[in-house]
Amino acid sequence: MRATDLSELAAFDAVARHRSFRRAAEERGVTASAVSHAVSNLEARVGIRLLNRTTRSVSLTDAGTMLHKQLSPAFGDIGTALDALNQFRQTPFGKVRLNLPNSVGPFLVGTVLGPLLKANPNLELEIVATDQLVDIVEEGFDAGIRLGESLREGMVAVRIKPRLRFAVVGSPSYFSKHAIPTTPHDLAEHVGIQNMYPSGQRYAWEFQRGEETVSYQPSGPLSLDNHELMVNAALSGVALAYVWENQAESEIREGRLIRCLDEWCPPEDWFHLYYPSRRNMSAGLRAVIEAMRA
Repeated sequence: MRATDLSELAAFDAVARHRSFRRAAEERGVTASAVSHAVSNLEARVGIRLLNRTTRSVSLTDAGTMLHKQLSPAFGDIGTALDALNQFRQTPFGKVRLNLPNSVGPFLVGTVLGPLLKANPNLELEIVATDQLVDIVEEGFDAGIRLGESLREGMVAVRIKPRLRFAVVGSPSYFSKHAIPTTPHDLAEHVGIQNMYPSGQRYAWEFQRGEETVSYQPSGPLSLDNHELMVNAALSGVALAYVWENQAESEIREGRLIRCLDEWCPPEDWFHLYYPSRRNMSAGLRAVIEAMRA
C-alpha cells in the first residue's frame, strides 16, 4: 500500500469517528480542506461514495460504515505496533490528548505537568479543559478526568490525586448582615448562588456529617457555571458560594472570604482518569497515569 493510500484511509477514519471534517482536521493537525481532499481522492479511487455531506452534517453511507468497521481494528493494531517501539526508547514518545474539568483543572494537573514533561522530554500533552461532559472517543481524546459518578460504562478508570472538597464561603460584608450558618438547614435564611452545569442544569449543594446527609438547592437570583466567577460574586457580598475549596483558598487565608459549614463538607468522591477499555494504552498515557495515580 502506498503512503498516500494510508493517509487517505486515516483521514476517512478520523472523519468517520468525529462526523466532522473540522474535528478530524484538528486531530490530524492539518486543514479541513486537506482532509476533505484526501477523502474525495479515496472515494474517487474506490469508485464509491463513503460519506454523505451537507452544509450541517456528515454521515456514513452503507459502504462507508462497512469500511470504517473494518478499518478501526486495523488502525488500532497500527497504533499498538508503533507504541511498542517505546520499549526501545528511554522515555515515552508521542502525543496524549486529555480532557478534564475546567473548574478543577489547575488543582489536578498544576503540580504534575512540570515533573512529567521534564521526566519525559519526548512526550507531548494536549489538554482541553471544559466542564461540559464530552464523549472522549468521539472527540478524539486518549483519556478524560471526571468524578467517579460521571463515568460511563466501557471505561477503565484509575483514581488520581488529590481528593478535593467543597467549601461554603461568604464575604465579611455579607456576614455583617446575616448570621453565619451552623447547619445546612440554616441556609434557607440565606442567599446562595445557584451552581449550574454548562448545559444549564442546576445541581444542589451537598452536605454530610456522620450519617446525616443534606441536599440544598439555592433559589437566589444568580446562577453561574464557573467557580472563579462564583468566588468573585461572593467577594462582592451578594451571596454565599459553594465552590471547590482550592478555588477560594487564598481568599479564605487572607480573610476576604469567611468559610462556614466546614465540618459538613467532607472530601468528594475521587476523581478518575478514564479511557476506553477496548483501546490499548500507549506508553505516553501510561506515564500520565503513573504521575497522577492516587
